[in-house]
Amino acid sequence: MSRTQSYYLSRTLFYIVLAIIFVYIVFPFYWAFRSSISPDGELFVTPVHWWPAEPTFAHYQQVLTDGGFVTALGNSALVASSSTLLSLFIGTVGAYALGRFRFRGRLPVMYLILSMTMFPSIAILGSLFDLVRRFGLYNNLLSLVITYLVFTLPFTVWVLTSFFQSLPKELEEAAYVDGCTPLQTLYKVMLPLVAPGLVTTGLLAFIAAWNEFLFAVSFLQTPDKRTVPLAIFLFATSSGGGYEIPWGAIMAGTVIVTVPLIALTLIFQNRIISGLTAGAVKG
Repeated sequence: MSRTQSYYLSRTLFYIVLAIIFVYIVFPFYWAFRSSISPDGELFVTPVHWWPAEPTFAHYQQVLTDGGFVTALGNSALVASSSTLLSLFIGTVGAYALGRFRFRGRLPVMYLILSMTMFPSIAILGSLFDLVRRFGLYNNLLSLVITYLVFTLPFTVWVLTSFFQSLPKELEEAAYVDGCTPLQTLYKVMLPLVAPGLVTTGLLAFIAAWNEFLFAVSFLQTPDKRTVPLAIFLFATSSGGGYEIPWGAIMAGTVIVTVPLIALTLIFQNRIISGLTAGAVKG
């Protein structure tokens, strides 16, 4: 086989594998959207209809006119935004201290923070539930904002630490010469330089809080406090359809709650790409 033939064969195999991966990733989203616009009678027909013969937006109308779901959207936005902002605020200060200062016990603290990301949520659910009850936060959105920090804050600190470590020391020295305090140096000099890292970690923290289900179902009770994962889960029991699961409404709700995440990713895609690579090389 000539070098040209080998080149074209390898490229063809590469694109075939790429196409398989693309279909594997995109197909679930396509099927969710297809199911959301399919009439109930077409959801489980045989042979399968890859596209509904008569698309309908009745499921979207059903979901958006459900006051409980709209309330859940607002609750999720509030909880996810608050948790992300708190995680970034606290995590930035902690990451700056770990990344720029040398003190005794620094490495054990970093590994302790990293170990916090290794525990599954279910392992600490019991202790968190007891604390939530003791502090009177049961069925309160504040309980989610605080408990979500358990898995968003360690990730934020660990990732941002690598960004701060990659910045030249001369930047701090110049700021100190100009009379800046460590906090002024952080917020006036360092933060603009680690903006890609802030966007990346903030978006990932927001997605984790937006999609979280276990804590929401454990700490919330009344319909006015539900978040969107819990609201979608409860469609099957609150639809009044007997034993029939409203898959069309569930898929419509799934598409609706996915749109904000896709929009945020597209808006900040350049920052995300920079953030995923900037902390990998020390300059």
